[in-house]
Amino acid sequence: AAEHGFERGIQRALERALVSPQFLFRIERVPRGVQPGQPFELRAVELASRLSYFLWSSMPDDALLAAAADGTLADPRVLSREIARLLADPRADSLVDNFASQWLFLRDVAHKDPDLFLFRDYDENLRRAFVTETQLFVSSVFREPRSVLDLITANYTFVNERLAQHYGIPYVRGSYFRRVELPAGGPRGGLLGQGSILTLTSYPTRTSPVLRGKFVLDNLLASPPPPPPPNVPALAAPTAAEGEKLTMRQAMAAHRASPQCASCHAQMDPIGFALEQFDAVGRVRELDGGRPVETDSELADGTKVAGAAGVKALLLKDSERFVTALTEKLLMYALGRNIQYYDLPAVRRIVRHAAGQGYTFRSIVEGIATSVPFRQRWVPPARAPRTATTVAAAGIATPGQEVH
Repeated sequence: AAEHGFERGIQRALERALVSPQFLFRIERVPRGVQPGQPFELRAVELASRLSYFLWSSMPDDALLAAAADGTLADPRVLSREIARLLADPRADSLVDNFASQWLFLRDVAHKDPDLFLFRDYDENLRRAFVTETQLFVSSVFREPRSVLDLITANYTFVNERLAQHYGIPYVRGSYFRRVELPAGGPRGGLLGQGSILTLTSYPTRTSPVLRGKFVLDNLLASPPPPPPPNVPALAAPTAAEGEKLTMRQAMAAHRASPQCASCHAQMDPIGFALEQFDAVGRVRELDGGRPVETDSELADGTKVAGAAGVKALLLKDSERFVTALTEKLLMYALGRNIQYYDLPAVRRIVRHAAGQGYTFRSIVEGIATSVPFRQRWVPPARAPRTATTVAAAGIATPGQEVH
C-alpha cells in the first residue's frame, strides 16, 4: 500500500504467490532425523496428493483429503475404495489422455505430415480421427473391467464416417464416433492396427520397418534396441541400379548388408516387416513398389512372424512381458521419474498382483498405489562438498562459498 496503493499491493501478493515453489511444485518434505540414503514413508497428505495427480492430474478433493487427515487412507481397504472412486470419476479421463499420449506418443501425430502427393486423402480431419480413435480405445480398456491384453487383441475399435472410409469399414455415417466390431481374421484390431500408431512409425513418403519394430520393442516390450553406431549411412532410396523400383524389404536387405547395422536390425526389422501390410497412413495394401507385399519374416531365434496377427501372437506368447512393460511405463508416469534397477522388484510384485485379477488396469493401478516406490521416498546419499577453490576456477563461486 505504501508503494502504489492497495491494488498494487494485491498485485505484488499475487505475483509472489504465483512464482512460489509451493505453488508451482508438489513439495514432499524430508522428515527431521532422516539420514542420507535412508527411505521414509510419505505423509498421508502427500500420499493423497500423489494419488490424485496420478489419476486426475489435479489436486485431491475433500473426500480424499479427509481420508488422509483422519489417518484412514493408510488402511488398504480404504485406499482401494478411494482408488475405485477416483477412477470412476470423469476427472480420471485425464489419466487416459495424458498417459496414453505420453506412452504411445499420440501428441506427435500433430507433427506428422505425410506427403500429400502420395497420400491425397490425408487431411486434418483424418489426423484428429486417428488420435480420437486411440484415446477412446485405450479408455475402453482402462475403464472397463477388461484385461490390458485387450490393447493387443481386441477385435473392435472406434470410428466416425471419415475414419471408417479410410479403413474401408462400411455402413458408418456421421461425424460422431461409435464402437464397431472388426471382421474376424482381419489385420486390424488392437493398437497395432490403428492409424495413429502406423502413421507415427512411418516417414512422410513411405513406411519404416525400423520405426515400427523399434516402437514395439520399446513401448510394448520395454526392450529398446541399442542406439545406432555413429556415421551409419541413411537408407538409400528404394530403387535398383537399373532404375527398377524396389520393395521396402529389398531396400532394407541392402542396408543390413553392413555388419555394423545387421545386429540391431535383426531385432527390429522382422517385426516391422510383418506390419508392411499397412501403408504409411494406416491403409491396408497388397502391393509395394508394384509387387505383392511380403509380411512373413523370421526373428533371430528362428521364430516365424506372419503379418500383424503374427506380431500380436508374439506379444501374447509372453504376455507377462507386455504387462511388465505397461506397468513400468505407468509407474514412471505415476512417479514422474525414470524407472531404476531398484524399482524392478516392485514392478514384479505389481505384475504378480495383477495376474491374480486378470491383468485389469485397476489391479495395476492398485499395485502401483500400494507399492514401495509410490508410498516412500529416500534421501540421496550426501556428496562431498565442492570447495570454493574447486568451483571458483570455473567462475561458479567466489572465495568463501561452498556449492553442494
